[in-house]
Amino acid sequence: MFYNYNNTPIYYTITGAGKTLVLLHGLMESSTMWQDTIAHFKDTHQVIAIDLPGFGQSGNLSDTHTMELMARIVAEILKTENIASASFIGHSMGGYVSLALAENFPEMTDALILLHSTTTPDTEIRKKNRDRAIQILQKNKDAYVSMAISNLFTKKARDQFLEAIQQVKEEALSFSAAGIAAAHLGMRDRKDRTSVLANFSKQKLIIAGIDDQLLPINDAKYISKITNTPLKIIDAGHMSWIENKEEMLNSMLLND
Repeated sequence: MFYNYNNTPIYYTITGAGKTLVLLHGLMESSTMWQDTIAHFKDTHQVIAIDLPGFGQSGNLSDTHTMELMARIVAEILKTENIASASFIGHSMGGYVSLALAENFPEMTDALILLHSTTTPDTEIRKKNRDRAIQILQKNKDAYVSMAISNLFTKKARDQFLEAIQQVKEEALSFSAAGIAAAHLGMRDRKDRTSVLANFSKQKLIIAGIDDQLLPINDAKYISKITNTPLKIIDAGHMSWIENKEEMLNSMLLND
């Protein structure tokens, strides 16, 4: 179904019944990444999977899609569905949006699971890399998408999950360069939310991949320690929903 936010369609699905669980995808992904997760939780939860602006079937809102903007859209969808609060699982960028929700809509946030995500802002090097990525994206989207998605995986994973990775690339090619760039800019300018996670007193969890090419495992260990957040390390890289979905799903424990 669609929610109309500032005359822009935002697509989402609702499956199952029970306490609400919201799933938020990462860069160049969509709600389709959560098919196995929805199947895993639908018998115990009402599962909402949202296409964040610029991805899947959702439109673009502006040149920059900030984490705060995306959090506000998620909150508006929940209000529309008469849902007072929910648990959130966010993959990478979706984790940044979940943290923005916890900060700006604390009463709506029952639990936080950060899947291959972090609380810290971009380093200066990462910011420059995003600016460079946007330049490449605007010149040759196909080349950028192929390179960026390949870089999410180890060589071993690229060989092992060739078909699944190709499907991710094909979906990503359907997204507009403007939508991808808007997400990059929003992530480049995102704030540090380490204190948000540290002060979050409800259920929280970090799931990290031992071979994550984007978020080194030692960084996840450090964030876990300073925020007093349980850490589950799994045998995967940045894309456990492809590389090791069974261990990923078994790690997603919700108290409710």
